[in-house]
Amino acid sequence: MKTRRGAPLWVTGGTRFAGMPSAQARIGLVLVLVFLVACLSAIVSPGPRPSVDGGAASTAVAPDAPPPGQTDLLLYETIVAGVRGGSPYYAVAAETQRSGHYPLKPFFTVRLPTLAVVEANLPPLVVKLLLLALCVGTILAWVARLRPAMTGLVPLGAAGLLVIAGLYVNLDASFVVFHEVWAGPLIALSLALRRPGHWLPAVAVGLSAMLIRETALLYVAIMTVFAWLEGERRETLGWLAGIAIFAAVLAAHAHAVSLVTGPLDRVSQGWSGLEGFGFYVRLATISSGLDILPQWLASLVLGMALFGWLAWRDAVAPRALVVFAAYAALISLFARSDNFYWALMTTPVLLVGLVFAVDGLRDMIAAARDTRRITVTRVIR
Repeated sequence: MKTRRGAPLWVTGGTRFAGMPSAQARIGLVLVLVFLVACLSAIVSPGPRPSVDGGAASTAVAPDAPPPGQTDLLLYETIVAGVRGGSPYYAVAAETQRSGHYPLKPFFTVRLPTLAVVEANLPPLVVKLLLLALCVGTILAWVARLRPAMTGLVPLGAAGLLVIAGLYVNLDASFVVFHEVWAGPLIALSLALRRPGHWLPAVAVGLSAMLIRETALLYVAIMTVFAWLEGERRETLGWLAGIAIFAAVLAAHAHAVSLVTGPLDRVSQGWSGLEGFGFYVRLATISSGLDILPQWLASLVLGMALFGWLAWRDAVAPRALVVFAAYAALISLFARSDNFYWALMTTPVLLVGLVFAVDGLRDMIAAARDTRRITVTRVIR
């Protein structure tokens, strides 16, 4: 027996949990509580640290000790400055990473040249304005995408503010050289632009994200699988074409890196951090507006945001949720504590799920509390 459905609060059309059987709703509430407890593991998770600790470096005596104060931010700024000065990208990147005692092997320890070359050939103010325009465009695209699903201006305004909160780090111009600061909003924008039968802009933006940060391939692969499962043949081919272009660029990148590296260059220590789900939650909270909250509260809010994405009954919701889950798994299993910026690939629209959590949680609680019984009365004549 299904339960009665309540009137929509913030989301039109109801959530996935509206009218669900009471027994399933009770199980669902227990699973939500278990998930929130898992999110609280962020409290004891090791916090992020810079790739090189300046304080420790200053006291190091090893011959290959990194220079004092060396950070990823300084590394990327130095590369951009070198290219702006007229030096070839790969020569600058190799020398900068070598002098900073960064690995040069395997080839993907060197970022694709796209972002550095673009920033080097534009005035710094223009670069900052471009990042701002990207963030504003992402906000407007998601407001337009969410408008039909919202019951009024209040939930729509709340959704817009949540996108702004998710872009908390991206709106800081001092991080303009970080690749994830650009790739994250591009992924979010691609998600917002994708419609059944209208996929070309989404593919183009997704390809742009891959050409800036290679890990955006995970997002494009997920979108390809969804298109294939839904029988969208042309869209599937479009995403595959984007992957093919990226693969060709990556192969050329690998060859270019091999020309500027030698047998004595450092090899990466690998990506096997195994920091756990709590590490992802912690990185996602400090990489968004949740950073102003105590860690325990920020963890619970992030957990409810993910629950909200599950509640929303729309084609973009499962795509977004799988993308978040995939990057969460990637970070939980492979990210080291100095890879703190990986979470920026998911944070731009993650918090939007909170607007769906309002109706979703209400529907689930209402279903769990429904104690209606069917009484059969036998009439004897």
